Amino acid sequence: MADTATAQEFDVLILGGGSAGYAAALRSVQYGLSVGLVEKAKLGGTCLHTGCIPTKAYLHAAELADEARTSSKYGINTTLESIDMAGVRDFKDGVVAGKFKGLSGLLKMKKVNVIEGEGKLVSQNQIEVDGTRYTGKNIILASGSESKTFGLPIGGNIMTSTEALQLDRTPKSAIILGGGVIGSEFASAWHSFGVDVTIIEGLDHLVPNEDPEIIKVLERDFKKKGIKSNLGTFFEKVEETGDGVKVTLADGKEFTAEICLVAVGRGPVTAGLGYEDQGITLDRGFVITNERLHTGVGTGVGNIYAIGDIVPGVQLAHRGYQQGHFVAEEIAGNNPIIVEDINIPKVTFTDPEIMSVGYSEPKAQEKFGESNVETTTYNLAGNGKSSILGTGGIIKMVRQKNGPIVGVHGIGKRISEQIGESQLIVNWEAYPEDVAAFVHAHPTQNESLGEAAMALNGHPLHG
Repeated sequence: MADTATAQEFDVLILGGGSAGYAAALRSVQYGLSVGLVEKAKLGGTCLHTGCIPTKAYLHAAELADEARTSSKYGINTTLESIDMAGVRDFKDGVVAGKFKGLSGLLKMKKVNVIEGEGKLVSQNQIEVDGTRYTGKNIILASGSESKTFGLPIGGNIMTSTEALQLDRTPKSAIILGGGVIGSEFASAWHSFGVDVTIIEGLDHLVPNEDPEIIKVLERDFKKKGIKSNLGTFFEKVEETGDGVKVTLADGKEFTAEICLVAVGRGPVTAGLGYEDQGITLDRGFVITNERLHTGVGTGVGNIYAIGDIVPGVQLAHRGYQQGHFVAEEIAGNNPIIVEDINIPKVTFTDPEIMSVGYSEPKAQEKFGESNVETTTYNLAGNGKSSILGTGGIIKMVRQKNGPIVGVHGIGKRISEQIGESQLIVNWEAYPEDVAAFVHAHPTQNESLGEAAMALNGHPLHG
């Protein structure tokens, strides 16, 4: 914690200690800059405590449950006795606690001044925390996001992902409002825990931001497993009943279940923090910046930047990390390279997993023209490691005609592990012949990227 008597002025003063904020802090101190990091709750923010880490801990437990149920097909005879949701929660809490302790220790070791309390921007170079004003030559706003609720009464059997992660029981049935990443991940995990799941999604498809071919595989797989969905109609109201919840759709259709998860997206945490009072432009609560993440406010006594979930675009922890690094490098005068949102890698940890980076086929056609886009789809049925894992799925590559690969998409068990090479392919603007020349180890799912590139280059090997 900062010594309020002597450490009230910093080269960099950051509001928010989540993924974006603490990344900016750590990178800034590497350049010899003094840093104050204001956090009202726990360092690590949503990602560490109620988002990425805890949900993936649940999904790992769900994977183990599925493996126990199906292991006989591999010649291993096991049975699944029960799901101990309190035990799953304790496992999750242990992982989170360990990472929190490590992060807190790292920031202390790197001499980041952590200022505990609720901060508010009170001038173009000052943040006030519990009556004390701290000054920064540069201000970075990283106040994060929270679950949207659309005004629904959260409590009891109606919950957001935050409350859902604290359940100590396995509900018999659940309605999930929203079929995006969060809703689909919870649907996948809860189904594996034996919950009767129904997804209500107002748009026509699940995970609607993914490539249509990827969406088709996920929807088919969910249906085969018994995960139900009602697509294309928005909900109108949600009510607590004597023994659960009732959801009524705009067309009058009704659904009942034991619990209801509200997973309709996340909104920026910016209200009441003084941003607009200092001339910062907000749009639906999001902070508007230029391409270098500067708010346009502050030139002499202070420069104000914004990073992470409060900046319009994909709300991902690693985007927050990248933007935190970027602004720190910008303040240090290193003129960092801009990474556009389209080239940020994305993973949805459903079963099967989804990974994507770059343009989907429709987005590429919109950007470059329909006649200037070429694609190929490689079926994981031809991949040896995928057969061993017992997974289907596809790898899809999108290229500009006679040009570089501009999109890589995949779906299948453990396919998230291929996002590393995929984002290198897209961000380095590799041509199919470049990737086709790589030696991909056998037998791995990584070979599927090589197979897709060879096919896109006109010379498939196993296709």
